[in-house]
Amino acid sequence: MLGIAPGTLRRWADDGRIPVFTTPGGHRRFSRTTIGALLPVARPHRPALTRLGASPERMARAYRTRGATSSAGRPWITGLPEAVRDAFRARGRELVSLLLEHLDAPDADRAAESLRAASELAADYGRESAAQGASLSETVERFLWFRSPFVDELGALARKRGLDTREATALLADAEAATDRLLVSMMTGHTIGTGLREGPE
Repeated sequence: MLGIAPGTLRRWADDGRIPVFTTPGGHRRFSRTTIGALLPVARPHRPALTRLGASPERMARAYRTRGATSSAGRPWITGLPEAVRDAFRARGRELVSLLLEHLDAPDADRAAESLRAASELAADYGRESAAQGASLSETVERFLWFRSPFVDELGALARKRGLDTREATALLADAEAATDRLLVSMMTGHTIGTGLREGPE
């Protein structure tokens, strides 16, 4: 009904975003009325992210705040030369910009174009991570470090700007679907990069 993965709905229930009833056997049950209230509205009805206050600069502040309070996902990258770290940061900023463009796109074609460009960039990130000696698990951990503040900041903006439940759900579902695709692209890029680093048998 919502067009989201079951795991996403479970995460929302765990985070308290949606009411859930757990049966004695441990199965989650959601009321049809609750699910119906979350049905996303069409994209044109959602306020533009720029009107909500979302921008690459605002997102960068969220990352700086997270970086100051947590080192999770950073150990391998902190050992790299400054120029290489700067290149990773630049890719991260560009990814944020492309994700915001995708979520704010006025039509499906432009949304697909922005997501395609972001996917290519994520694949580059994966290949470069492999070239720098990061394992796939370290690379995925870094991506999750990148993803979490992005989605959290969108959620905070949706609450602060008073988006209704359907608009906020549509925004977060779109963001999670887009970042899922980027994660797959990054993992594919890492696999290719690992093969290039190891060379032919």
